[in-house]
Amino acid sequence: MKAIAPSSAAIALLAAALIVPPLAAASEKTHAEPKSEKSEKKKKKAKNNPKPASSHKHTNPAKDSKEALAEIIGPVPGIKPDKDFNLCKWLDHDPGLLFENKKNPWISSFEIGGRFQYQAAYVDGNDVNGRDYHDAYDEYRRFRLESKTEFLKYLTAEINLNLVDDNRFRDGGHQDVSWGYDRFDEASLEFDIGKAFGDGFLDGIKLKYGRMKLKMSEEAHQSSKEIYTIERSTLSDRLGGEEGRPTGVTLELDKADWELTLGVFSGEDDADFLGGWNDGEFYYASLEWKPDDDLTFRLDYSQNDRSGADDSLGYSWAGALSAHYDKKEWGFITEAVYGDNGSAPDLIERRQGNFTGFVVMPWYWIIEDKLQAVVRYEYGSSSELQGLQTTSRYLRAAHDDLLVDDDNGRGHQLNSIYFGLNYHFCPDKLKIMGGISYDDLDTRESNVRTMTYEVAFRAAF
Repeated sequence: MKAIAPSSAAIALLAAALIVPPLAAASEKTHAEPKSEKSEKKKKKAKNNPKPASSHKHTNPAKDSKEALAEIIGPVPGIKPDKDFNLCKWLDHDPGLLFENKKNPWISSFEIGGRFQYQAAYVDGNDVNGRDYHDAYDEYRRFRLESKTEFLKYLTAEINLNLVDDNRFRDGGHQDVSWGYDRFDEASLEFDIGKAFGDGFLDGIKLKYGRMKLKMSEEAHQSSKEIYTIERSTLSDRLGGEEGRPTGVTLELDKADWELTLGVFSGEDDADFLGGWNDGEFYYASLEWKPDDDLTFRLDYSQNDRSGADDSLGYSWAGALSAHYDKKEWGFITEAVYGDNGSAPDLIERRQGNFTGFVVMPWYWIIEDKLQAVVRYEYGSSSELQGLQTTSRYLRAAHDDLLVDDDNGRGHQLNSIYFGLNYHFCPDKLKIMGGISYDDLDTRESNVRTMTYEVAFRAAF
């Protein structure tokens, strides 16, 4: 009989079954309410209107992890399956929260998380010379281990590691997938000034230093676990900078319905951990207004400290104004973007000038919290012939036919429309995504047109 290799999920849960019980017993952790990046913000907004304490039933994470293992890989000696076990509830109730004791002066909590994302695409295109081409790709998009530690009452450290390097779509599959440590995704230390010095004027003020995600555009403010499309738009990708993980310092001020983030970032982008400060800087500001729980307005802005592109930002300045409406059954994102590529001596003239565009993205829940339909339309233009460049996935990816000329995805006008369906087994924790997109790029020579068919699997805890 052919041997069957254990799945990655089974291995992960087996590790959890072995590791979590002693940690849980040592910490005597009381289980917390479900958390997410969205719910954390809601908690901050509601802290001035406390609600009665929840009567949430105490759970045993060690027991839950064993039962999860039994549910997925079948009967295991010594583990009795729980007929009432629900994987989604287990994922929602922070299985990675290994330690929590708010009275401990040294370490208040320690939490781990992770995400695994795989996708495949088929592209049917027509290049600048009218040549037809067809390409297929598959990619381990993200495999990440995350940790968050609260310690010394006022400090929070976040360390996220990328554990896969898959660039086959860039080089035509000549490079193998590399598993194991790749580089740091984020690494930061945050000091809660308001908590340290008491309520009042300083309440809601935090200072952070480290390697961080540059959140330019509404799509960038959503994590890859939450986005409604398989890939973010070209404009969002452009505003995120050349690397998107610069080293910098930010000051966050959170007051009632308003939140302001100010930052200074290094222009150095060649570090795997923290970058130096030898290649210039750029400045960042983000202002959010949330008049109610369903509606958010946001203004993001980045400014290079010199004329032209630097290593990390890749443009002179840019701004994005967005509105995000999220009702129970439906919602939408609208965003307008304007920026300047700069005019540095090392920047080719046809890639200089300004760029502008907008994104409109409505969605609707066909089946509540299960099946979601989404449409995204994007328009971009530039004053120069190559002032725009599409995302690397997948219009300008490597082609099987070496004679294909897509002008490296550079042009001066882009029309793009995406239709997608997302099925959530567990909301934003376990889902499959499917999408069809049409892109029409005006280049300096002619047009590049593609139809892209994509499927993706997303898992996180």
